[in-house]
Amino acid sequence: MSEDTKLIHGFHAVTAKLRHDPEGVREIYLAAGRQDARARDLAQLAEARGVRVATLDAARLDGMAGGGRHQGVVAKVSAQQKFLTLDDVLDGLAEPPLLLVLDGVTDPHNLGACLRVADAAGAHAVIAPKDRACGLNATAVKVASGAADTVPYIVVTNLARSLREIKERGIWTIGAAGEATKDLYAIEQKGPLAWVLGAEGEGLRRLTRETCDELAKIPMYGSVESLNVSVASGICLFEARRQRG
Repeated sequence: MSEDTKLIHGFHAVTAKLRHDPEGVREIYLAAGRQDARARDLAQLAEARGVRVATLDAARLDGMAGGGRHQGVVAKVSAQQKFLTLDDVLDGLAEPPLLLVLDGVTDPHNLGACLRVADAAGAHAVIAPKDRACGLNATAVKVASGAADTVPYIVVTNLARSLREIKERGIWTIGAAGEATKDLYAIEQKGPLAWVLGAEGEGLRRLTRETCDELAKIPMYGSVESLNVSVASGICLFEARRQRG
């Protein structure tokens, strides 16, 4: 496979790519013998978008998906991202920015779930560092269930520097931290905002924490000490949306 293409798998991921970025779909591979309604609908959508569909045996699809649950469909798509910089996103907004920044999220299942949450909450972008992050691989795209094509995923080389640039654009940065004295419901979140979250257990790195404008905690009432990062992201982003009305 050339460097400008990658593989994605699963009906949600492939269908969303076809709907939102058909020019980026090079070819679709369906499991031989699939004649169910889901496969027929996908084939019809591909034909309408001018994308070729080929049939392959299950073993070939297993190899292409790297052991992932492909559901009988794999697609070769462009590896080029639609948005390469934060400025591409911010310059076109008609409302105050709402961003999700991820620090140290290395599990693609968590990244995919965070993208799905970001899409549901209407976040304008998800930002993550190049290092200490899993990247937008096929597993993350599948778990995102289409959100990988609707929410810009921006990779930066230096997260602390990028946070400073975000602040220079007038965006308030709030780091989610269990040791914070304020809880998220006590903070006004109606203006330009970036929520910054770390991986479950490790939390935010020291420099990331120090770069944030302020820290906030999610109040916990049970016996567990922390939440999965995608769950925490949803709580934070939807509180911002609630306050915006």
